[in-house]
Amino acid sequence: MPTYETLARFLQDYDRLTSEQQRAFREALKKFIAEVDRGRFRRGLRVKGVKKMPGHYEMTWEPDGRAIFRYGSPVRSETRHVIWVAIGTHDILP
Repeated sequence: MPTYETLARFLQDYDRLTSEQQRAFREALKKFIAEVDRGRFRRGLRVKGVKKMPGHYEMTWEPDGRAIFRYGSPVRSETRHVIWVAIGTHDILP
């Protein structure tokens, strides 16, 4: 199971989401967690690098819902450490 942390911006962004958007993200997050340690994701999550933010990735959780994350130093061996940076619509991308 991966470890994680959230940046202040992510928490602020998350609070601005509608309850339906939050629910959709939590559902996608379950799939993300199940796959992140493998380093490969199902196509439906559409995880890909963010061009203008080297070392950062986006996970799409609805047609206009995305979360930006990066990997941090592992806290436990053989598990990924995910740092959630921002969440929202396409507008969060630089």
